[in-house]
Order: sequence, then C-alpha cells, then structure tokens
Amino acid sequence: MPLGIRRDEHGQAPSRLIRARQVADRSIDELIGLCKGVAADGRVCQEEAEYLFDWLRANDHIRGTWPADIIRVRLVEYLEDGRLDQDEKDDLFELMKQVTGKPDRLVGVNFATALPFDAPLPDIEIAGQRFCLTGRFAFGNRADCEHEILSLDGEVVQQPVKSGCVVVVGLLGSRDWAHSTHGRKIEAAVGMRRKGCPVCIVPEDHWTLHLARELGVE
Repeated sequence: MPLGIRRDEHGQAPSRLIRARQVADRSIDELIGLCKGVAADGRVCQEEAEYLFDWLRANDHIRGTWPADIIRVRLVEYLEDGRLDQDEKDDLFELMKQVTGKPDRLVGVNFATALPFDAPLPDIEIAGQRFCLTGRFAFGNRADCEHEILSLDGEVVQQPVKSGCVVVVGLLGSRDWAHSTHGRKIEAAVGMRRKGCPVCIVPEDHWTLHLARELGVE
C-alpha cells in the first residue's frame, strides 16, 4: 500500500482515497513531463510560464501536493505583474532543472529530482546516524551502499522515520518509483521535514563525499 494513505480499522485504505491518489499521481506525472518540455531548450519564456500556471490552475486538486505546490507559489509570485524579467526567467529555469533532475542525455534514463535536497546541505557523520536509501546509485548497488554505512557503524532503515534520519537519493531514477523523478520515500521525507521532523534529504554525491572522508580516501 502506498505511503501516506490512511487506513481504516481493518488496515484497508478506502477506495476513494486510493482513486484520489491515483488521479494525483497521473497529474504529477504530467506536470513533470511539462517541466521537462519547458526546460528542454535551456530557457523559460513568458508563454511557457503562463501555460504552466494555467495548467496548474486547471489541476487545482494537486495545489497542495509536492512539487506542484512549490512550482505554483513561484509562478504566482513571478507572474503577479504580468511580465517575467530575466532574473525570474533564469530562476524558473533552475527550478525546472531541479524538479526534473539532471538533463536527460541518455535515452530511457531518468534522473532523480534535486528539488527536495536540504539547502544548505548538512554535514553528515555516518556513525550513529540512520540512513534511508532511495533510487539507483552510481556508487554501486543497494547492498554495496548499505554495507558501507553499516561498516562505519551507521544504521539503515527502509522508510523515513519521524524521529530522524538522512534520506540519500541516488543519482538515477528507479523503475520502482511512483514517478520518473521521485518516489514515495522522498514524498514522505518532504512531508516529515515540513512538519519539523529532523529529516534531511541529500544527493548521492554529498553522501559519498562524507563517506570518503570517514574512510580516509579523500
């Protein structure tokens, strides 16, 4: 059962909630596709921003769903005066890149979104820290990554936990993810962080940097 859906006393999710999640998932997938299209030519123009804003208004059922909520707030701010200046166009282009991950230069390869990463990225100590891994890692397979964490006295958890953890996002999107750029673990971690839980989200390369430091192989 997907993360984030409430269950009844029998542990089952009401069918209406499942249908609502499915509709929202399809809309988020469409939004990600639109963002990829907008960023494809390396810039964002006035007409593209207005089209994206009109699409979000027409799909108001995801206004509170990440990452639609972040995109919508930015567009509302920048389109308030009816005209995008160059700084706003540049910032929207960077936002599109963050939403969709690294440019897809390999056919059939999706990259993880960069939007949820902590800013600034935190210092990480492996020992005594809980780590939740998601996505596919350039470092190695999941077992390799978990082994390195455990060898340095870190802990691996299968889902983000409210009491605190570091969610490490692999460079490459996973076929198991709900969307091409992210999955339920990232959605859950974003929700926990917004509620003030000590959950941080970092990219693979930030994790490997601190891993190398603790292994003494900088």
